[in-house]
Amino acid sequence: MILAKQITLIDDELDVVEAVSEMLELEGFNVTGFTDPKCGLKSLSPDSKQVVLCDVRMPQLDGLTMLDAIQSRAPGCEVILMSGHGDIPMAIEAMKLGAFDFIEKPLQSDELIEKLNLAALHVHNAPDKNITSEKPIENVVIGVSNQMEMVRSQVLALARTGVDTIINGETGTGKEVIARALHQYSDRQDKPFVAINCGGMTESIIESELFGHEAGSFTSANKKRIGKIEQAHGGTLFLDEIESMPVAVQIKLLRVIQERVIERVGGNTLIPVDIVVVAASKADLAELSQRGEFRADLFYRLNIASLNLPPLRQRKEDIQSLFRHFVVQASHKYKTRPSTLYAEQIQQLCRHDWPGNVRELRNVADRFVLGIVGEGFDLQTPTVQSNDAFAFEQQMEQYERNVLTEALIETAGNINEVSLRLNLPRKTLYRKMKKHQLEKESFKASH
Repeated sequence: MILAKQITLIDDELDVVEAVSEMLELEGFNVTGFTDPKCGLKSLSPDSKQVVLCDVRMPQLDGLTMLDAIQSRAPGCEVILMSGHGDIPMAIEAMKLGAFDFIEKPLQSDELIEKLNLAALHVHNAPDKNITSEKPIENVVIGVSNQMEMVRSQVLALARTGVDTIINGETGTGKEVIARALHQYSDRQDKPFVAINCGGMTESIIESELFGHEAGSFTSANKKRIGKIEQAHGGTLFLDEIESMPVAVQIKLLRVIQERVIERVGGNTLIPVDIVVVAASKADLAELSQRGEFRADLFYRLNIASLNLPPLRQRKEDIQSLFRHFVVQASHKYKTRPSTLYAEQIQQLCRHDWPGNVRELRNVADRFVLGIVGEGFDLQTPTVQSNDAFAFEQQMEQYERNVLTEALIETAGNINEVSLRLNLPRKTLYRKMKKHQLEKESFKASH
């Protein structure tokens, strides 16, 4: 995911500004530091969209006054407050007034970086009524892997053509997300997107759902019903689990796709429909059609274009960005403060095989935010450090470990890429990995 990781740092102590700025810039943030809160405030404008990291106790302004001033001057910014132990009540009050989060001094690098990343995601995903440009596809189809970069390119190319498409992928890989993206980036984006799941429906029910029916066409048909296909006129019809569609309904759907007309159940009037059909399947439709379990003519008519979504276990470098995205969404949904994600927990996420794919990852993120344990995989909380200040050496060790972990995740354990990215000789890299007990196999995507 592409993020504008711009940070405005405000603290009246020059040594704090210099030390934190250096640490964050090594992490890839663009930091502008101020020791004068009034100058820091003046640097923000009404259209600023960034994270402000601000001390709560300064000679000129206290944290609550500063928060109010930032919210008034730059409503698109998120504010994280830094507080000493005695200032925590003020920081909690600031959270109630709209601060994104607070972090206690002395700062712990991994916790600070995680909170800043979450806040940056929040800023990036927040709706802005003043912005009319199309939302970048990187914010919709999320992932840093080469596979997902290719999927995004395919989505944009196919969306422009308006061609019928099949999306193939295991359960939970995000097929509906891709279907909605095909609609969102097409010239039909202002028209209906109508979805129906073909699984678990009897022939009569799905026929009525898709085609609608006339009043009196069967016993319980008291009035006319407009079907999903008709509702999608001008837009996109998404047929999920199409492999489950009864054969008799497949025949009728083939006629719709070929002629772009429907006939309601119990009616005899042909109704023109202007739709793009996007179908999704977790099974191999080509194989099913060869076995006679899915109509070959319907398969070939739909399969003008296809998109294949890789399972999450084959793109583990996407796990961290997806998980952070889901944590932010869950925090909005449940109105709670995003939890800190530690390096040890990132490793846990990468070691898991994710049989439920992205859907399972989202569920884990929800439970993580709510602090509950569910059935199946859950993140284990690492040993919590005491509130006493870390020695400088301990903080630097933890920071080094976090940098190595993130690089290994983003490169799926490719040592050559990590060596180039961090400008470290391979021998030095292996030595540091051994010191921090980081095994490259833990980060590799399985194929």
